Amino acid sequence: MKKQLIAFMLVLCVGLAFGFIGFTTADAGTIKLTYSNFFPPGHIQSKLAEAWCQEVENRTNGQVVVEYFPGQTLTKARQVYDGVVEGISDVGFSVLAYTRGRFPVTAAVDLPLGYTSGTVATKVINAVYKKFMPKEFMDTQVMYLHAHGPGLIHTKSKPVRKMEDMKGLKFRGHGTSALVVKALGGTPVSKPMPETYQMLQKGVVDGAVYPFEANKGWKLGEVTRYATADFTAAYTTSFFVVMNKDKWNSISAANQKIIEQINMEWIDKHAEAWDTSDAKGIVFFLNQGGEIIGLDAKEGERWRKAVAPIIEDYKANMNKKGFKGTEIVDFTIKTLNSLQ
Repeated sequence: MKKQLIAFMLVLCVGLAFGFIGFTTADAGTIKLTYSNFFPPGHIQSKLAEAWCQEVENRTNGQVVVEYFPGQTLTKARQVYDGVVEGISDVGFSVLAYTRGRFPVTAAVDLPLGYTSGTVATKVINAVYKKFMPKEFMDTQVMYLHAHGPGLIHTKSKPVRKMEDMKGLKFRGHGTSALVVKALGGTPVSKPMPETYQMLQKGVVDGAVYPFEANKGWKLGEVTRYATADFTAAYTTSFFVVMNKDKWNSISAANQKIIEQINMEWIDKHAEAWDTSDAKGIVFFLNQGGEIIGLDAKEGERWRKAVAPIIEDYKANMNKKGFKGTEIVDFTIKTLNSLQ
């Protein structure tokens, strides 16, 4: 009997040491997730993503734990969405336009509609998603969407004071921002944001289109000298935070409800962060010796008219493909106008 007891104790100890026997409540039923984000760790959007991970763990009492991978350490910016679908990461945060053509309905939000803030753009993207519930997201579980403040022209050496100054200049842009560059007379070079600093530094491009926040958040204010406040032609860029569907379905209904509540709170946090970081980006840019160039009403109207065909082309292409392009754009503009 004594030998049997000793043998049992040895098996128990080995089992606990190697995790064969789940006697501890900390590990019982714990779901572990991985989260991929392309923003660098120090960026406010990255910090918010990391805070979301911690909030999920805290509010689910450790039943859902999220390991965070910023700065493209798990998947590259353009691979994040597919990475979630394929299970390379369980949660992903990136740009809808990096997989151009995959998100046709929500692409309407990125159009150059004259955005004034990240708060407005974020409310618009979530309103469009809620209204149309596009099938383009059916292969993941959407956590939430958000969008940055007005995307504007920035240049390294040559100031852009009128539309003609865009001619002959190359600009880093992607998705809609590339279309804006082309419509204004520049040459777009499609690359993800993490490559922008070096492209400007090495002279691969003459400028880039982005919100003021990137001057500090991505340090682009160090390698640009001029910003043209072309608000009449301002676009936005929409971002997604999505989860692998199988992982989502493995989470209890109670914890899903908790996460959904956190998601609603984080929409507002991201929107506020975009606007706060825009303000900080302006200060950083000016402190680096940057110059912000305003457009008078007449020139601003020229820019608005120059990008208008992008909007009409979107509607026509969507209608042709069987989508309600006109309805989507009309709803987007109506929502935008009600908020500005």
